[in-house]
Amino acid sequence: MNIAMKLNFRLQNALSPSPSLPIILIHGLFGNLDNLGVLARDLHQDHDVIQVDLRDHGLSPRSPTVNYPCMAQDVLELMDNLKIEKAIIIGHSMGGKVAMAMTPIAPERIEKLVAIDIAPISYQVRRHETIFAALNAVSAAGLTQRQEAAQLMREFIKEDGVIQFLLKSFHNGEWRFNVSALWDQYENIVGWQPVPPWSHPILFIRGELSPYIQDSYRDEIARQFPQARAHVVAGTGHWVHAEKPDSVLRAIHRFID
Repeated sequence: MNIAMKLNFRLQNALSPSPSLPIILIHGLFGNLDNLGVLARDLHQDHDVIQVDLRDHGLSPRSPTVNYPCMAQDVLELMDNLKIEKAIIIGHSMGGKVAMAMTPIAPERIEKLVAIDIAPISYQVRRHETIFAALNAVSAAGLTQRQEAAQLMREFIKEDGVIQFLLKSFHNGEWRFNVSALWDQYENIVGWQPVPPWSHPILFIRGELSPYIQDSYRDEIARQFPQARAHVVAGTGHWVHAEKPDSVLRAIHRFID
């Protein structure tokens, strides 16, 4: 039984007097509702935009259970609470998997779906071991200042951009994501249970230099999402929307408008 949790969210009403369908933006692992803000600031010209904190992230409730059916149900409950009958769902990384996991639960409530640099597959590579080690080291050291935390994290993580991203969720010596639950449930997060074919439009946006969407996944994507389209953003990695937001937004607008 999947028990939904009431998610923290931010709603930006459309500037247009006759808005199109609402858009829900879903962040990835270790993120929060601010992560897709560059997209929200553009999209709310014509759409009500809802940014969410997933369970165990940001200011949303904590749970020992982290899996895609539960997280998908959380977002659907938010739609119910906001009286949103149908929406466009956009998710990055883990958030893209949450969006795709909504399709078997409420297939007619999603008009279109955008999955940013993630595929509906079970990943075999554990890419976050050093991140968990860094997070736990900061907590064990009892640090409260971001500058001190960053210095310690550099012993584990070489990419300063990753460190700065993680520190956006560091407040008064506490991480605003549930490190222990995410570690315990990590196999669920990198894993995936294939969903029945969903015959609505879905756009996969891929960073050219990212390993998360590969040509070898094409058949598996087509089985689950027969109307899938793909767009590759040149010269970008996993954080494609942060590296080239204009290119990502152009692709999204072509798809949803």
